[in-house]
Amino acid sequence: MSEKEEVIKMIQELQDNVSFEEILRELYIHIKFQRGVQELNEERSNTIKLEADKWLQ
Repeated sequence: MSEKEEVIKMIQELQDNVSFEEILRELYIHIKFQRGVQELNEERSNTIKLEADKWLQ
């Protein structure tokens, strides 16, 4: 799913009377969460590479 599709889906799942500020807040939270997940995955990947390097020496 593209980022645009994710945002559209997120907005569609909100209540009909949601304010513009609430939409922006939800989008901000979503972006921060996705970045956190990405950073964790990158950190795990780097940790695995470091461990593999240790084993191969």
